[in-house]
Amino acid sequence: MAQITSDIVKKLRDMTGAGMMDCKRALEETNGDMNAAVEQLRKKGAATAAKRADKEANQGVVEAYIHAGGRIGSMVELNCETDFVAKTPGFKQLAHDIAMQIAAMNPQFISRENVDQNTIAKELDIYRAQAKNEGKPEAVADKIAQGRLEKFYQESVLLEQSFIKDSGKTIKDIVEEEVSKVGEKIQIRRFMRYHLGESSPS
Repeated sequence: MAQITSDIVKKLRDMTGAGMMDCKRALEETNGDMNAAVEQLRKKGAATAAKRADKEANQGVVEAYIHAGGRIGSMVELNCETDFVAKTPGFKQLAHDIAMQIAAMNPQFISRENVDQNTIAKELDIYRAQAKNEGKPEAVADKIAQGRLEKFYQESVLLEQSFIKDSGKTIKDIVEEEVSKVGEKIQIRRFMRYHLGESSPS
């Protein structure tokens, strides 16, 4: 059995647009054969997400979730291409799961592309200072800062957070799984999170 490294999985994901777990499974089932794995993903339809990226998604639902005895709530707008898909149980469940994720994990951004440059620069400055305070040299401090920025994305970006119902998947993975089932583009357009007593929604 060929060793399936995270780099190989990422390469397959970049090639197909399929979810990380789908890519890992495809590589395991094809003994690490990249071409065979690509073909398998295409057959299963997991590469649909990349193909649908330029499609219009202006149907969907607004889903609300209330947690902790009414102390925390969230709303999310989840879009798809047709009203038919918006009414399917799988799409509604996905919207519910994402709203629950937002309430539980308090993301700040939908995707890393939504993170403004000022926030990135500020975070990198903090991480560099931390590394230097730990006695790391300049070059190493920069590398550590970049690594900690990745951790920041995983914690603060909704699509990159680990799914609370299955830590082996990200929110992007579960969105892409639904895309592969329905054959339509699905995107999170916006969300809001409320915490009782806060002066404004987070």
